[in-house]
Amino acid sequence: MPAGRHRKTTSRTLRLRRLRTPAGFALALATAIPITASAQVTTADELVVASPRLAALEAARTDVRASRSGLRTPAPAPVQAAVKEAKPVKLRTRWTTTRLNVWSGPGESSRLLTVLATAAKVRATGTVRGPWAEIQHGKRRAWVRKAYLAASKPRPTATSTPTRRVAGVSGAPCPDGSSVESGLQRNTVRLYRAVCAAYPAVDAWGGRSGSGDHGAGRALDIMCSGSLGDSIANYVRSHASELGVSEVIWAQRIWTVQRSSEGWRPMEDRGSSTANHYDHVHVSVY
Repeated sequence: MPAGRHRKTTSRTLRLRRLRTPAGFALALATAIPITASAQVTTADELVVASPRLAALEAARTDVRASRSGLRTPAPAPVQAAVKEAKPVKLRTRWTTTRLNVWSGPGESSRLLTVLATAAKVRATGTVRGPWAEIQHGKRRAWVRKAYLAASKPRPTATSTPTRRVAGVSGAPCPDGSSVESGLQRNTVRLYRAVCAAYPAVDAWGGRSGSGDHGAGRALDIMCSGSLGDSIANYVRSHASELGVSEVIWAQRIWTVQRSSEGWRPMEDRGSSTANHYDHVHVSVY
């Protein structure tokens, strides 16, 4: 057989095979049927008129497109995050009932910020931790002892005063001599002279000795008892800032500048009148 005839037969055979496939049949039919702008085949019903098989193919393609679109997960609608606005703290007006220490945190291990005067106005936040109440102090939060806050401004009350009133403190040398002043710090000498001038009945003192504040010359023992001791202890406390006083111990009680808002605090029993400071007022200075 001539080579040309063999190639022609082969090409015709391939074309016939292609027409046997659905895709080939559709292509051939589409080529054979003229489609004009006025008569386009657009639906499966119209395709039935032209070719039942082409209509079936078109319907199958439509079902596949529909099923694929049904599998798609619709895009979720945008959800706006709920924004929780912080409610402003309602500050409550309170008043101090005594000189009150203001701390940076709810505890005396924190930093002492300042000391408020009696009947000072403060703004409490309402937050409480045990014996501590939070207040607004300037632009920051601070803490005070809640027991010394009142809802109304306290009225001035009469306070206990020394038996002998003294305007200010005296810096004149004590008539008892200067032997007690040996080894004492400057503030301790001032304390000694002031108490000596205010209470000439005192004739015994304890100066520098032993260790601690006494050994460093920063403490003075004022020998007294009863109401005289009460008066001297109150006098020293009332002039604490002028004399540089840091601590007073009297009648088994202690008062310190750092915790002045608490007043007198009880001490444990040390076993004797002297150890419990019933026969002398102990004063430490800065």
